[in-house]
Amino acid sequence: MNSDIAPTPFISQRFRHLKLRNDILQSVRRLFTSNDFLEVETPIRIPAPLPEAYIEAEPADDWFLHTSPELCMKRLLAGGIPRLFQICKCFRKKERGDRHLPEFTTLEWYVAGSDYKGLMAQTEALINHVAKDLGYGSSFIYQKTTITLKSPWPRMTVGEAFERYAGVSAQAALKNDRFDLLMTEVIEPKLDKNCPVFLYDYPIERGALARAKKDDPGLAERFELYMGGLELCNGFSELTDVAEQKRRFKAEEKSRINQGFVVYPTAERFLKALETMPSAAGNALGLDRLIMLFADTALIDEVVAFTPQEL
Repeated sequence: MNSDIAPTPFISQRFRHLKLRNDILQSVRRLFTSNDFLEVETPIRIPAPLPEAYIEAEPADDWFLHTSPELCMKRLLAGGIPRLFQICKCFRKKERGDRHLPEFTTLEWYVAGSDYKGLMAQTEALINHVAKDLGYGSSFIYQKTTITLKSPWPRMTVGEAFERYAGVSAQAALKNDRFDLLMTEVIEPKLDKNCPVFLYDYPIERGALARAKKDDPGLAERFELYMGGLELCNGFSELTDVAEQKRRFKAEEKSRINQGFVVYPTAERFLKALETMPSAAGNALGLDRLIMLFADTALIDEVVAFTPQEL
């Protein structure tokens, strides 16, 4: 083979991004293992996925490919592992776009005894750690915009965001079935792109598996992080009330039925483990999108080895 042949621009760029991907994954692992987190691997193929209203799991024979490692990781948390993380592939049907792939890479971690505010601080420290390992200072450029990483990062409640950017309350948006539309088409584009922004305290109707705030049960202890216009992660203080979790699962199942989606088997073993799960917080961060930021690309295709269309 002639080693003097110059690589094509496609191969050269793909190599640079895959090298960056490797560097970021190694940086993430170093930080977690140095802070006494146990790296785990849980099954990708499971019998009962989360019954999320707007997410479709990919069938795998009579089971499903997981959309998140959440259920299995929480069972390990309940089993006595206080600090754990996982980097894994997740799968979701019909998710394809500039920022979406049907097979994507997630970083998920859980900390017993923590809450969503502690997890926001951990997320901030993680991304600053990665930036430092990559040789950046307190800022970097993404899509011609300088993103400043200097702490502390701004935090805004979801209620404040709706009032400021959409001109309506979050509850009014929910009542009129416009919450998700206003969030994606009005609020997210107006968030400051010059610095990371945490949105937190979601309405309990958008609480997923998050626990309610003690002083305001209408709100869930949940946050999302936005950087450069990208939604990067979803974290929360974990719900450990089994009865409430069952109620929320039923509500999600009803929504799925109304949309004509498959109704999954109930995750009975997860619900049983929830009885002994300690107070904790967990976060799911899209690693492909984090790599997009540091690669300075708006296309998720450019930071993976192969897209579905290339197979």
